[in-house]
Amino acid sequence: MSIDPDGLSAEEEERSAPGLVGTFSRKWWSFGGVAIVLTSIVAIWFGISATRGISWNPVAVKITSPQQVDVTFDVTDQDGRAVSCTIVAYDLDHTTVGRTQVDLPASSLSSTRYTRSVRTIAPAVTGEVTRCELR
Repeated sequence: MSIDPDGLSAEEEERSAPGLVGTFSRKWWSFGGVAIVLTSIVAIWFGISATRGISWNPVAVKITSPQQVDVTFDVTDQDGRAVSCTIVAYDLDHTTVGRTQVDLPASSLSSTRYTRSVRTIAPAVTGEVTRCELR
């Protein structure tokens, strides 16, 4: 290890001297930081947009007869608009034995509970809402 007249070793002088290596490294760190910030913003935007819109949650299923199932469910975020939902009834083997499309009235409440019937071609053991969309 050699020491120059300024009292710095060759290694210290190399580290303290501005040059191509330091500038190059700073540019990549800056670029990487900007890329991380932009990627985070895009991920947050996609996350927020994915949680917006109508949703539904099951509440209850009542087998009213061998030919009918009543499904109770909550619809959230109708935003004052009418909704169309598909309700399906299944038998013990998970075979579809009934399906209906129901139109629900507009609601400005944050959550609205509905009960709708599905006619079946064979005895059903359960039913569910498979899809809802704003009309």
